[in-house]
Amino acid sequence: MNIKTYFWIAFLYFFSGIPFGFFYTFLPVFFRASGVDLVKIGLFSSAGIFWSLKLLWAPLLDRYLTKKFWMGASLWGISLCTLCLSLSPLEHFSFSFFLFLFTFFSAILDTALDGFVIEWVLPEKLGKVNGVRVAFYRIALIFSGGFLTALTQYLNFKIIFYLISFLTFAAGVLVFSSDSLRFKFPREPIYSIKNYYLTPLKELLRRPSVVLLLLFIASYKMGDAFLGGMIAPFWVDKGFNKIEIGFLAGFMGSGFTILGSLVGGYYTSKWGIKKALLIFGFLQAFSNLGYTIGALPLVRKEFIYLASAIESFTGGLGTSSFITFLTFLCRKEFSATQYAIFSTLFNLTLVLARTLSGWGAKTLGYHFFFSFTFFIALIPLFLIPKVFSLSEKNSSIV
Repeated sequence: MNIKTYFWIAFLYFFSGIPFGFFYTFLPVFFRASGVDLVKIGLFSSAGIFWSLKLLWAPLLDRYLTKKFWMGASLWGISLCTLCLSLSPLEHFSFSFFLFLFTFFSAILDTALDGFVIEWVLPEKLGKVNGVRVAFYRIALIFSGGFLTALTQYLNFKIIFYLISFLTFAAGVLVFSSDSLRFKFPREPIYSIKNYYLTPLKELLRRPSVVLLLLFIASYKMGDAFLGGMIAPFWVDKGFNKIEIGFLAGFMGSGFTILGSLVGGYYTSKWGIKKALLIFGFLQAFSNLGYTIGALPLVRKEFIYLASAIESFTGGLGTSSFITFLTFLCRKEFSATQYAIFSTLFNLTLVLARTLSGWGAKTLGYHFFFSFTFFIALIPLFLIPKVFSLSEKNSSIV
């Protein structure tokens, strides 16, 4: 592989990460600074639903046109939607419409890009490429969620909308004009929906204790998601300025999450999945109590910095063990589709939790709401012994 290949992987995954950081960090700060009600901020989070539904259109992107076309078109779609968001009043239906369309195009980009890399890169080179993918996706989260949020301390929010619109439009132009990305994987002319959907799903549903297993997958990160939906509004209401929020969410948050993922991956391999899920699950639940204390009156900002660092680090720990667990659940012959089913399930519950988080924070207040997220995060831990007992008995986990 030459340097040009690594450039395009880095370039494309950087632009794949920008919408996610913009949506989950920049926009909640923009909403709260604009006086948007907490309940409405939570409801806006429901637009993230499309990141959970990639399985629905992935076969269509495989079948029709090329991944290059879908990547370029989706970047232009993101650009147009961002521009329309900047021109739409927050209270108007058009803002919600373009917000949903924005995440839809972002999900199309992610799906096409992941498929393109699998087709374009030789299997023996995927290890190195994956390192580049993760690194530049995280850099994009720091840029769009941290740096651009901090920049609004000095610039009008709308300028950031224009900047993202310009950058994604320019990226789309580069994608369409690149000969390096002109690639189409050869496929059979007959396309079987059954092979993509029904067979892997039937195999999964035939497993003993599948309901319990799916319940655990749906709930393991739910406490994290409830908390995450209100963290940015909480920072605004606590008096953090845009630079402080950008540092918390982007630089410090992403840094500690990456560190937690690396540590979690190491100890998951060393301890085994069951032990790692239990220990890291408890730690990620326990970290929510930091925000519970931080929401009390007269608590200094320095404590909230500490609580944020711990929450990001333990979130990385829990995610690493959870992703490993999902990987081991998949049959090799159905690995891609079954993993998509699992990820769709837990992503849907994350969107639901974030959507309801505004209502919870407004009804209970930040202190009691963050306490509630701690107990929600503990519940799935009680399912782990039963899930592993039944799975080991029926050889569902290797």
